[in-house]
Amino acid sequence: MIQAFFLSLGQLSDRPVLAVFAKSFALTLLLFAAGGVGLWYGLHGLEAVVASWMGAGESGWLADVATVLVLALAWWLLFRIVAVAAVGVFADEVVAAVEARHYPDAHDAAHDVPLARSAAMGLGSAARAIGVNLLLSPLYLLLLVTGVGTALAFFIVNAWLLGRDLGDMVAVRHMPYSALPAWRGRTRGRRFVLGAIGTGLLLIPFVNLAAPVLGAAMATHVYHRGRRA
Repeated sequence: MIQAFFLSLGQLSDRPVLAVFAKSFALTLLLFAAGGVGLWYGLHGLEAVVASWMGAGESGWLADVATVLVLALAWWLLFRIVAVAAVGVFADEVVAAVEARHYPDAHDAAHDVPLARSAAMGLGSAARAIGVNLLLSPLYLLLLVTGVGTALAFFIVNAWLLGRDLGDMVAVRHMPYSALPAWRGRTRGRRFVLGAIGTGLLLIPFVNLAAPVLGAAMATHVYHRGRRA
């Protein structure tokens, strides 16, 4: 896994990998910007309704401040989900670049993943991360109240989720989509370690911007080295 990390780090400057980084980061920013505009209009509309109901004038600054605060909180809470989903849309390009350099035989035998499939996988990743974390939010709150490992529980859950997402990005190039569940069952351990490293990178400021792309490259090495084992 350490070797996979350094091999992936060394390929971050490759043009196809940089292109995916640029496209996925731009898409992430676009999604947050679109959400911010919608939030701004919604809060201003709400403020106007409340001001009219109370017979007061609408100042507008409350909605502006609330928009900034909510966006900052959303970036902190949702960046991992949105960024990984955005990378998932273009992940096939990263995987193909890593395979072309390090695993040419596998690259020649692989089939490109259609953009529609990649987009569906990216949306599925986001929906799964939001759904699972919302489902487990009572557990997080219980652990927070009792002072027992809320952060650890959150880390473990999201490492498991990220390991699945990253593994699927590679495996789908080499097997039918219907075969993925069986493959996941055979690779739980190394995918969890992969997800834990990726989740750790996502917690480091500035490093987290490249973490999804780096994770996709690492997943490629983990997949092919696992097949050789």
